[in-house]
Amino acid sequence: MRLILNVIWLVLCGWWMAILYAFAGVVCFILIITIPFGIAAFRIANYVLWPFGRSVEVRRDAGLGSLIGNIIWIILIGWWLAVGHLTSAIALFITIIGIPLALADLKMIPISLVPLGVRIVPSDELYPGYRR
Repeated sequence: MRLILNVIWLVLCGWWMAILYAFAGVVCFILIITIPFGIAAFRIANYVLWPFGRSVEVRRDAGLGSLIGNIIWIILIGWWLAVGHLTSAIALFITIIGIPLALADLKMIPISLVPLGVRIVPSDELYPGYRR
């Protein structure tokens, strides 16, 4: 089931959301000082391409730097990406088959807003009883 959802996701909205994240990453790399944001954008682009079976885990050891970076990210880039996820989720909610995909889209809004201080892990690592 996870494979089917990932393929449908990739076809319907994963590829264009990944392009948005990759574009944000390229812009961040061009501006040199925002390279850590670019790395986070490329990491999330990978997650957005194939999200089912993976989860986001908050790193408790992230410090003040990630908090300040997240605030800058939200102001400059994050809210644009969150609006993209929200728009995609609304479009997917309209169809019946798209409801699980829309829920996954909504699940990605927090990481699009605060990408620093989190890591993407396989769901079975975060939830030990989770089956693939």
